[in-house]
Amino acid sequence: MCGCMHSTQDQALHLEGDPSLPGAPTSTLAPRKMPKSISVSKQLASVKALRKGSDLEKAIATIALIFRNSSDPDGKLGKATAKNLLQTQFRNFTEGQETKPKYKDLLSELDEHTENKLDFEDFMILLLSITVTSELLQNIWSVKIMK
Repeated sequence: MCGCMHSTQDQALHLEGDPSLPGAPTSTLAPRKMPKSISVSKQLASVKALRKGSDLEKAIATIALIFRNSSDPDGKLGKATAKNLLQTQFRNFTEGQETKPKYKDLLSELDEHTENKLDFEDFMILLLSITVTSELLQNIWSVKIMK
């Protein structure tokens, strides 16, 4: 998986919100954990830059918040946590793929990941890779967009 760092830092900077607020992160290397009791939708609503954000921006921010809420203090996901997120938060994209060679390859690659943890960029690549091979995406493509 890719080891680039710029996208993780750019996303973390964008998600900080108003830096004048108490408790705003001072480093993008150790993301601040919001209490688990605060829903992702409330966390998303608290990001000032997204108040007029597009659906796409909010979708990516939601992924970033779910990742951050599940990551360790170093901002990385363990393999077991990543697999759990796939099963609980991404199941509509993973259902029915268990026997497909490409899906098996992706999970095998996750198991063989040398660091035993995924950073945000690696997690995004995994999500996108699963998405493009999913049956759900094929169903989405077939949805009528015009009356």
